[in-house]
Amino acid sequence: MRLGILGSGSGSNMQAILDAIDDGSLDASIELVLSDNPDGFILERARKHGIPTGLIDCRGFKQKFPDEAQTETAQALKDAGVELVCLAGFMRLVKQPLLDAFPERIINIHPSLLPAFPGLESWKQALDAGVPETGCTVHYVDAGMDTGPTIIRAKVPVKPDDTAETLHARIQEQEHRIYPEAIRIISAGGA
Repeated sequence: MRLGILGSGSGSNMQAILDAIDDGSLDASIELVLSDNPDGFILERARKHGIPTGLIDCRGFKQKFPDEAQTETAQALKDAGVELVCLAGFMRLVKQPLLDAFPERIINIHPSLLPAFPGLESWKQALDAGVPETGCTVHYVDAGMDTGPTIIRAKVPVKPDDTAETLHARIQEQEHRIYPEAIRIISAGGA
């Protein structure tokens, strides 16, 4: 399966996908990595692996993902032969026209057991709510915020002495495990 990755930050989930490809447990290739953040370490990770990279021009918007930028992103992904788009810490809401260009072919990893705690810093939301467990979810992307159908989830207990940092670190361990698994499931036609 030919993957395209969109990210804004460090790219640890992309690294987990790369590691699964490298160890032979995931039959896929990453064809293109795009970021809306020129300083995102995800770009450096991709370059170190010889993967083409590019910047998404969001026209100065801090949070919005303008239609023109989505059209350009979709074209770059199509030109690279991408079959499945993986959001890996991409901090903008995907809407049309990108959704139209890759119908049911865009997935995201979110650090909660959706539908609980959508949006930003969900591990902090879980701590504030006092829930006994949280986790992470890989889901298909639709026009809502973290509302698409679930592919796979992993639970993480919330410990009494957890801080936002310790809980987030344990959630990320599970993210790195289940994101490649979700791609395997899709590739096998299981989701």
